[in-house]
Amino acid sequence: MPLCKHPNNMGAAMAPAAAEVLHKHFKDLNITPDHYDVIATGDLGKIGSELLLKLMDDIGYNLHSNHKDCGLMIYDLKKQDVHNGGSGCGCAAAVFAGYFFSKLKQGKIKKMLLVPTGALHSVATMQQGESIPAIAHAVAIGS
Repeated sequence: MPLCKHPNNMGAAMAPAAAEVLHKHFKDLNITPDHYDVIATGDLGKIGSELLLKLMDDIGYNLHSNHKDCGLMIYDLKKQDVHNGGSGCGCAAAVFAGYFFSKLKQGKIKKMLLVPTGALHSVATMQQGESIPAIAHAVAIGS
């Protein structure tokens, strides 16, 4: 997946990393996205989530029915001026611990894939207009 140069949006920078991890996960295990009740990323935000869905559509994986972004779940875009959201690892951890874990314990969710994301950049990188390298990892949870 290519690095992303979307101006001022960390979610767009991290979406290709999430797409790469998801693609390899599905391919390595010979499964499709519907294997999971929920595929939660975070924090890609609105722009990054839209980009992730497009990247995955382009390689033949439809996430539209079971994708949730932890940043979009934790913020109210209509009431809060959050622009690019928050920390990917912070949003993913907070939403998993505060929302998804209880759904798993209650049996309302049987299987989920948690895909926290992160951007690996410095102030100098941003000021120089360089691409923002990003990272994602996947944790499969459930039975």
